[in-house]
Amino acid sequence: QVQLVESGGGLVQAGGSLRLSCAASGSIFSIGAMGWYRQAPGKQRELVATITSGGSTNYADSVKGRFTISRDNAKNTVYLQMNSLKPEDTAVYYCNADWVYTSRGVDNYWGQGTQVTVSS
Repeated sequence: QVQLVESGGGLVQAGGSLRLSCAASGSIFSIGAMGWYRQAPGKQRELVATITSGGSTNYADSVKGRFTISRDNAKNTVYLQMNSLKPEDTAVYYCNADWVYTSRGVDNYWGQGTQVTVSS
């Protein structure tokens, strides 16, 4: 069974930085895309950033130039470096792993979420 475990959330002042990590564990052969999504209270979950196994990245317009996604394929881990944080970045951040190949086939997985709170 595949599990995604996130870490690195917390409370930070506006203008500060945080680094999120998400490690996938289990009998994984390979992972296609990994990414971060977020959900603020009363809002729908939205894409923050994704990265393919080859390193191609995609960002939401709202975080371009402030957030950087990266991954370590050998460790099945994805990171999100968040700089110049704004109060509107406050949300629960979820890790996602897509096209995860195991002995049971291919599937999509979500982490449990980590809270990021940016105070003004």
